[in-house]
Amino acid sequence: MSTTELSFPPLLWGEEVTTDALEHACMRAAAGCDAGLVAWRAAPDVVQGALVFAPEVPLQQAMAMLPVCGVGFQNALGVLAPPEVSVHLDWSGGILVNGAACGRFRVFASDHDPQAVPAWLVVGFTLPLLPASDRPGDTPDQTALYAEGCADVQPPALVEAWARHTLNWINRWEDEGGRPLHAEWRGLAHGIGEDVVQDGRSGTFLGVDEAFGMLLRTEDGTDVIPLTTLLEEAP
Repeated sequence: MSTTELSFPPLLWGEEVTTDALEHACMRAAAGCDAGLVAWRAAPDVVQGALVFAPEVPLQQAMAMLPVCGVGFQNALGVLAPPEVSVHLDWSGGILVNGAACGRFRVFASDHDPQAVPAWLVVGFTLPLLPASDRPGDTPDQTALYAEGCADVQPPALVEAWARHTLNWINRWEDEGGRPLHAEWRGLAHGIGEDVVQDGRSGTFLGVDEAFGMLLRTEDGTDVIPLTTLLEEAP
């Protein structure tokens, strides 16, 4: 399936690339491309998708686009994959398929000041299609899409569905506020109630606050780790 055969919803448009799709999206965003660009790459062993945003709110609020994109991905794969395949989301961007790590989301922005309105924000995923090793039993906590009964899922169709479901959640976030997104995300979240290590701190993952900051119960009380700690430097 070529780029011209992908059908993106209104306000979104695609660019198929042969290089890293997340890097491409960041470079296009920094060069001033319009919001709504979906950069994507489908290789035999991996699929990537990245979406460019032009936030109108401070970065601390705009970071909600990370869980928005994650929920959109889960909804998309949930439709395309066999019904017995489970898909969950890690707070820090990880994707889990049938309980094992299977790729992740990453997030980039033009400005890392939580109170500033960034010129652009990019959220994208990398999903392995084939195991990195011919001995997957050596790494039972890691998997690949095709190793989990999803060989019939076509990567371009997954990117297309991800864009469509993500746009739906963007619209709901804008129209209805954060409550529906919080409810959907919490039902998909991995590790709530478990002991975790995040941003160098150990504790029990209690859930998230209104801005999706991680609530971490430690020996000294409850810490809030904001989503902005997940930002990476743009390529």
